[in-house]
Amino acid sequence: MLEFDHSTTVGTTLYKEVKRRVLRALAGGEWKPGEAIPAEKKLCELFSVSIGTLRKAIDELVAENILIRHQGRGTFVSMHNREQQMFRFFNVANHDGTKNYPHLELIAFAKKKAGTLAAQKLRQPGSKVYEFTNVLSLQGAPVIVDDITVPDLLFVGLTEAVLRNRPNTLYSLYQVRFGISIIRIEERLRAVSADARYADLLHLEIGAPLLEVRRVAYSYDDQPVEWRISHINTGHHEYMAQAAHYS
Repeated sequence: MLEFDHSTTVGTTLYKEVKRRVLRALAGGEWKPGEAIPAEKKLCELFSVSIGTLRKAIDELVAENILIRHQGRGTFVSMHNREQQMFRFFNVANHDGTKNYPHLELIAFAKKKAGTLAAQKLRQPGSKVYEFTNVLSLQGAPVIVDDITVPDLLFVGLTEAVLRNRPNTLYSLYQVRFGISIIRIEERLRAVSADARYADLLHLEIGAPLLEVRRVAYSYDDQPVEWRISHINTGHHEYMAQAAHYS
């Protein structure tokens, strides 16, 4: 059960501690994706805080898309779906700013020992990982190559067939099948030239300019759960992300 200890709030704003405890409860599976969290009155009693303090914590979690309010029904744990991921985590758009749903092709899948960089990013030294590659096409042309690495300890039972036959987005699969919710990402961008592999996959000349995006995706308690390197042909597309603040 979720417990609250006011002794841990020394030096921490009270609502921040409430928010942290809610995140801990989510990480522990106290409330599942799509489920309603307890009513405000019950949470106030549980945390021994005022309604104002509680609402400030919940407001931040709603702003960060971790929770979602439904008028007249309550507050629910967010679920990844096609529309949410399209506008929150898929950051490639046409030059006019519009986004199209990509067609995805899985071209590689393997289980192996984590490389040095992947182990560092995932905080999984010496562990096994799943590595897979997707080619994403927009309007009939390949635009993005995603090389993705996830820890096998968190994704027990992941197979090539599971990836190919998933009914929704990749992050929805993480959430529904493996109980892993992506709540934020960190990305770094750089300009690179296409090597032979990316030139072939993206139908470009070797040396053509590409945008390289390196992403770490995090779940609750700031746990890294995915390391991804994307190579993007920006000839007819651009990278467009909305800045977000996470406390």
